[in-house]
Parts: sequence; structure tokens; C-alpha cells
Amino acid sequence: MSVQKGAVAFGLLLVSAFACFGCAGQPTASPLHGVRFEPPKLAPDFTLTDQNGNPFTLGSTRGQVVMLYFGYTSCPDVCPLTLVDMATARKELGKDAELVRVVFVTVDPERDAQAVLSRYVPAFDESFIGVRGTPEEIKTVADAYGVQYKKTPLPNSALGYAVDHTAFIYVIDRSGRLRQVLPFGTKRQDITSDLRILVVEGAES
Repeated sequence: MSVQKGAVAFGLLLVSAFACFGCAGQPTASPLHGVRFEPPKLAPDFTLTDQNGNPFTLGSTRGQVVMLYFGYTSCPDVCPLTLVDMATARKELGKDAELVRVVFVTVDPERDAQAVLSRYVPAFDESFIGVRGTPEEIKTVADAYGVQYKKTPLPNSALGYAVDHTAFIYVIDRSGRLRQVLPFGTKRQDITSDLRILVVEGAES
């Protein structure tokens, strides 16, 4: 398990981005939606284990636009809806879809074993990557991105507990820089538009 040096402070950067987004004055002109990082920052690298049991390093996706999402397979609504939105947006890119990668990091590694991830994540799109690690490893990666999550007991449910979690899509460009976060409910056409911009931008740089 490795996390890029300086990632511990990344959560503060995310908070700053949201604070600036609400500041007075005119926002920076940009065709991108969501909350943008100005200037873009290198996304914290990490290594976890994918749904096939192989090591997965975020740095291995360099050259592709990455939508990074933290969730869990027992999530009743927000996670599956977001995964559907990302799958739909990716499909609408046509041949450029191969330049877009979705990485799903489980925040419930106790229940989301490798076999569970291998059934759940590719069901939305065969190219999607689901990753897991020990609770300590997941916390380190989540902290690096400013992601918060906690278990909420469900005494009258067979599940036993739910996991409340940050529900943003973290968008990383082809150079490995975090460009923006998209909140839950962002329109699919807006996600597609942003992906198309970042794919083309990466080809020109």
C-alpha cells in the first residue's frame, strides 16, 4: 500500500476548493461542470487490490481520464445510480470511451470481498475497476482525497449497518491531475461533456 507524498494534506485542498467555489465574485470561466481545482493538483497515487485479486495502482491509468468514486456494493441508491450515470456517460463517448476509466473504491471492505466486487462492479460496465484493501489501507486512501465515511447501525435490517459516505465523482485528467469533483445528481450529459473535453485536451497536450 503506497500513497503519494503530501497526500495527507489533500483533504484540506478539497475543502479549500469548495470554500472558494462559494466565494464572492465571478468564478473562473470554464466549460467544465462541478467544483474545479484551480490550479489542478496531482491526484494522490495509491495501490490497492482489484476485483481479480491483482494489485492496482492509480498511476497505471496515466493517459486516460479517470472517474474515481468511493462507495460500497450494499448501497441502496446513491452508489448504483452514480455507477449507472458514469457507465452511460462513458458509453456516449463512442470510440473515445476507451480513454476513460472508472475506479470504484469500496469503503466497506469487510463485506465487499473480491468475489463481491467481481460480480458487482463489471455489471455496470465491463471496463470498470473495483478495488479494495484492509480497513486501514482504505482509510489512508480516503483521507488522501478528503473522503468521509462511517457505519450507521440498522438494527431492524438484515444488513446490520449502512455506510454514510462522501458521494462525489473525482475527475482526474490524462496527465494524472485532479481537475474537479462532481456532486451526486450531476446530469449525465454534463458528465459526458466534461469527459469529452478532457479526452480531447489530453490528446492536444
